[in-house]
Amino acid sequence: MSEKQKVHSNVKDEKLIQLRRDQIVKGAISLIKEKGFHRTTTREIAKLAGFSIGTLYEYIRTKDDILYLVCDRIYDEVQEKIQKVLDLHQVTTETMKLGIAAYFRIMDEMQDEVLVLYQEAKSLSKDALPYVLKKEIQMVSLFEQLIKDYTENLGLPLHENQIKLLAHNLFVQGQMWGFRRWALRKEYSLKKYTELQTEFFIQTIQSYALTNKNN
Repeated sequence: MSEKQKVHSNVKDEKLIQLRRDQIVKGAISLIKEKGFHRTTTREIAKLAGFSIGTLYEYIRTKDDILYLVCDRIYDEVQEKIQKVLDLHQVTTETMKLGIAAYFRIMDEMQDEVLVLYQEAKSLSKDALPYVLKKEIQMVSLFEQLIKDYTENLGLPLHENQIKLLAHNLFVQGQMWGFRRWALRKEYSLKKYTELQTEFFIQTIQSYALTNKNN
């Protein structure tokens, strides 16, 4: 699905639609995290959002629309925050470290949202799922560009497939803090986790580059 899925609304006021859907998404995330999507009812979501079930259905058509709105909103928010911290004009080792640290902080701050996203995305419709998954690939591409700029700036020869894999690895390392924080915090603070993962990441880049030079 290449274009944004249109969610039906009986209301024509775009500002009001945005306001009400913000309320719906906020309420839905809280409930889905606690109970899961399938065990959460639209009546519960409407109540937590602050209006009646009838009003809720003025802004959506089905319960599946709510899950789509939740996933779409989370991806947009994460991507917007990542783009802000990775808007680097000259990527040095220091700015790379700052960018990674900022990304890990985003994953820490948005742990609940990201957890909901990955637990429930499988329940999206066959039309909606490709659209939201495409957004994840777009986020990974931000890291691909960061790594490409970094290695070119330092004269480190990396192949395209190496850059892609490194980008996916970095993306998952940020998510791992959210998914495994309950266990990791027994040994690491976010600061220490970030320092170690960044060290491993830069060492891997240098190792790839050295291997490429010798081949």
